[in-house]
Amino acid sequence: MARYDFASDNTAGAMPEVMEALGRYNDGAAAGYGDDAVCEKAADLIRDLLDVDAEVRFVASGTAANALCLAALAAPHEAVLAHEHSHVATDETGAPGFFGAGLGVIGLAGASGRIEPAALAEALGRPDAPHWQAPAALSLTQSTEFGAIYAEAALAALIASAKVAGLKIHLDGARLANAVAGGFHVNTIGRSGVDVLVMGGTKAGATPTEAIVLLDKSLDRRFGARLKHGGQLISKARFLAAPWIGMLQDGAWSRRAAHAGAMARRLAAAMPFVVTHPVEANAVFVHMDDAALERLHGAGWFVYRFIDGSVRFMCSWSTTVEAVDELAAALKAIS
Repeated sequence: MARYDFASDNTAGAMPEVMEALGRYNDGAAAGYGDDAVCEKAADLIRDLLDVDAEVRFVASGTAANALCLAALAAPHEAVLAHEHSHVATDETGAPGFFGAGLGVIGLAGASGRIEPAALAEALGRPDAPHWQAPAALSLTQSTEFGAIYAEAALAALIASAKVAGLKIHLDGARLANAVAGGFHVNTIGRSGVDVLVMGGTKAGATPTEAIVLLDKSLDRRFGARLKHGGQLISKARFLAAPWIGMLQDGAWSRRAAHAGAMARRLAAAMPFVVTHPVEANAVFVHMDDAALERLHGAGWFVYRFIDGSVRFMCSWSTTVEAVDELAAALKAIS
């Protein structure tokens, strides 16, 4: 039977703090559609973590969260600038365009998933014309699809350039916890110019839940209707909010991400294949030919070949030292 321990951080179960919170807030009746005390408590914990005054909504899918947010930032005749390998550009089956009634996504280059400033400058320098979708928003990912982390100054510089050009800013934080564990200061987001943040719960170790943080509170107008229209205004919303209480109340969200990062560094140190991207969060990418990958699959370990051709190994909150060492031994045997 194949082992999926390192296939994705989506393959891990939910951390015990999440399961305890779900049980704790299961008793009794509560208002529906987010108008309950559980949602408010979870939102307060997120506002405290970020040190912001923002509106917070909970949804069940990262794809829906990103797509709905981008649709709020760009009109159908406009586009969103994003890294060419970002999730919104490559892995959401056109959802931003679907929810945005035709909005476009323009891919920008940059090493390890970080947008190159020159690529952004070139895109911002194109004149508006009626024959193409000019950009209305910039989407950034922290940590990136390749497990790299933007330095705060680099992130701020990209945001400042986009703001000068009149763009809104979306931050995809599906693995924000891993970036925080890697040294990114989460309380800088609120003063960085980000308009809307998607905070990842699912990949961090929750049951399915993502938090949409509307730092530009003007975006909250009819946002509930936007969620309903997109099938994401969940009636029993407390079960999307409760995991956040479990993750944030005693710091499990960042503490367990730090463990995932430590496991990634342990795996990278034992890796017999060439590592192709910086190991800054919870991912290890390596150069591995098809024959070696087939041998690894044959040894019972399932992992994916990624967009750039490298093979990806993901660590999670539940990755154990024993599992890392078992995988390292298997990699050595097939190398």
